[in-house]
Amino acid sequence: MSESLLSNPLKFETNPYHNVVMKDRKSLDLTGVKQIDSFDSNEFLLETSQGWMLVQGKDLTLGKLDTERGEVSIRGVIDRLEYIVNKKGPGKESFLGKLLK
Repeated sequence: MSESLLSNPLKFETNPYHNVVMKDRKSLDLTGVKQIDSFDSNEFLLETSQGWMLVQGKDLTLGKLDTERGEVSIRGVIDRLEYIVNKKGPGKESFLGKLLK
């Protein structure tokens, strides 16, 4: 993941329900978002009421952010949407870990 645009995660209250609506792989509307851990134009890492979610694509932007309701909209070309066990993401390895191989 490239340098995050956020230095600290955005945490907010959310309702317990988690919904995902994708339209034509260009718009993603989420509810039940607890926090946005990091994001840039290629990747968003979010904590939802159902676990960590990784969204990857191209030219990704934050379209809507409602911290009171836990609603987030992401716009761009969405290539991948995945729930992950640990927030480092699948196959993610630290820079130091790669050097020590």
